[in-house]
Amino acid sequence: MGLRNAKAYSKKYARPYTRKSRIKSKAYIKTIPPQKVVKFFMGNINAYKSGSYPFVLKLVSKENVMARDNAIEASRQVVHKELEILLPNSYFFTIKKYPHHILRENKMYSGGSKGERVNQGMQQAFGAAMGRAAFIAPGETIFLVAFAEKKSIQPARAILEKIKPKFPCATKIVLERKQHK
Repeated sequence: MGLRNAKAYSKKYARPYTRKSRIKSKAYIKTIPPQKVVKFFMGNINAYKSGSYPFVLKLVSKENVMARDNAIEASRQVVHKELEILLPNSYFFTIKKYPHHILRENKMYSGGSKGERVNQGMQQAFGAAMGRAAFIAPGETIFLVAFAEKKSIQPARAILEKIKPKFPCATKIVLERKQHK
């Protein structure tokens, strides 16, 4: 069975659910879904820390939303691959939001006699863990890309524009210029 639509989770109010118990028999969530986001820091990290990259592009959310980990990972792969081709080893890229919230799904069956036997409706409807999501507030940075040359602004902006549809919220790209220390 495939994933539910992002609209089933993205704009709903949800209290962060991150609890897990060391004692498995006492835990509501028996298994925590694995983390799909593989890397959070890519490129030349030391050059960024030393202040060699004065130009910073940020992908910023305009809405209050939950972004699933598979959307974040898919966007990360696209940006990292494009930056590696465009600016080989002369960039820094990081993901600023960590998908910590555990998504639950109450499985429902419809049609046939199978649904009558299996489906409990809303009786004990805690749900099974289906994935993870990151809470993103308006004005928070999702991705950060830093680089040294001014001529790289337009191609890097185009890469971030390419991934905007992967997120369930309106986003904007902000350019910052850092001063050398």
